[in-house]
Amino acid sequence: MRRAPTSLSRVDHEREAALRDLDPLTVTKLWDNPCWLSFRLNFIAFRFNDPVYRWIETRYGLVRPEFVALYAVGLKEGVAAKNIVASSGLPKNTLSRAIQKLLTRRLLKRETDRYDLRSFVLHLTPAGRAIFEETMPLMVQQQSSMLAALTDAEQRQLCELMDKLVIASPNWPADLEPQS
Repeated sequence: MRRAPTSLSRVDHEREAALRDLDPLTVTKLWDNPCWLSFRLNFIAFRFNDPVYRWIETRYGLVRPEFVALYAVGLKEGVAAKNIVASSGLPKNTLSRAIQKLLTRRLLKRETDRYDLRSFVLHLTPAGRAIFEETMPLMVQQQSSMLAALTDAEQRQLCELMDKLVIASPNWPADLEPQS
C-alpha cells in the first residue's frame, strides 16, 4: 500500500512530536493512506468550514447551502444559480431551496438577465450585503490563522500547486466505474 510522500518517519523529531498530539486514526488517515490527498484536503476544509458555518448559522440563521449562495453572489453580483451550482458542488435542488429561502428573507433579489431574457441573475439586497461584509473579515481571519504555519513563499507555492489541481480537475472522472 502506497503512503503519503511525507510518510511517518522518526527523522524529524519536532514533526513527529506534533503528530503525537493528533488523534491516532487522523494520523493514519492523513499519512498511512493511499488516498492521503483527498483526506488531507477534506480535513483542512473541515477545519476551516466547521467553525465558520457554525458561527454563521448561529448568528444569522443561515445553513451552509444558503450561505454558500449568498457568499457566491457577494463575490460576483449578477450571477445565475447554475453558476453557483457549478462552482459549489451543491446539488441543484439543494441550491434552489437555499436561494428561495434567501429570496423570501430578502437577502437576495432576482432580476431578469439582460443578456438572456429567459434567465434570471441574483443580486444581494442591502441586508444580504451587510451579512456578506460582516462575515468576510471572520473568514479571512480563519484563513490567515491556517496559513500562519507557512512562509510567504510557501503560501505562493501552495497557491500555485492548488491552481494546477483546480485547472486539471475537468479532466478527472466524474463517475467512477469499477475496473473490469
